[in-house]
Amino acid sequence: MTRIAVLGAGSWGTTLADLLARKGHDTRLWAYEAEVVEAINARHENPVFLPNAPLAESLRAFGEPVDAVDGADVVLSVSPSHVVRSVLRRVAGAVRPGTLLVSATKGLDPDTLALMSQVAAEELPAVRFVALSGPSFAREVYERRPTAVVASSTEAAAAEEAQQVFATNRFRVYSNTDVVGVELGGTLKNVIAIAAGMLDGLELGNNARAALLTRGLAEIARLGVALGASPVTFAGLAGMGDLILTATGDLSRNRALGIAVAKGETYERYRERHRTVAEGANASRAATALGRRLGVELPISEQVCAILFEHRPPADAIGALMERTLKAEQWR
Repeated sequence: MTRIAVLGAGSWGTTLADLLARKGHDTRLWAYEAEVVEAINARHENPVFLPNAPLAESLRAFGEPVDAVDGADVVLSVSPSHVVRSVLRRVAGAVRPGTLLVSATKGLDPDTLALMSQVAAEELPAVRFVALSGPSFAREVYERRPTAVVASSTEAAAAEEAQQVFATNRFRVYSNTDVVGVELGGTLKNVIAIAAGMLDGLELGNNARAALLTRGLAEIARLGVALGASPVTFAGLAGMGDLILTATGDLSRNRALGIAVAKGETYERYRERHRTVAEGANASRAATALGRRLGVELPISEQVCAILFEHRPPADAIGALMERTLKAEQWR
């Protein structure tokens, strides 16, 4: 039996913790919210982030992250991207060298624009890092619907170990060595999904959605290659697969945010009404800054950022994209 600590009890963290516990692992889940800790331990449920979903009775929740990681062989980081650094810093003294650290967070550090692998290298330099990403709505994974994801590490043995830890007959895990590509694909697809929601909210049709997804994938690949990723990665589960799911699925939080904004709601108001995090909002701002730093054009990310944080009307942003200088179709 493997002892696993899961840091973050949102819908995805809770779902993965339940999957691991039902697989027979000694699974400990840290939740920031005291009411979530109480509900999981007393009633085996997380009504805040994964309602109407009975959890494995063996799953235990903790109110302090250090208690959750005590003696853990594997640490699964699923906190929102903007708090990952602070959470890892809190547990740094309790995580043993050589521990497998699996990151299922999809985002960039908002202050440094670093990927989660870079944050982990700075805060927990002695761990073995794996990025877990791919098209995977939490509710469908909880319901044991067939799902395929990617475990990526620069150390092949670490990726293979993560495969063995997570894989079930309904949760298939592929391995990959392109950590940058896998992380960036999982991050920027959320931005494109917000844009897709805006198109749907404005009822602009299927042609527009197809164009957005195609050019959005080209945008993701441009930034990825500039950071050293393989372009092939973006044709896989962590790229095209995750983009299609998040930009078209009704369970997508990022798409839902885009629809709401297109119908006139501000991002600030939307955030006040929802406890769950739509990672694409912060990712749009971080990606825009990163693109400018590297001299990479990210027109869709820039427009999403302007709509969310500068209150640009979505219709104006779409016009700006459609009227850009004509050019050959290429992703570089």
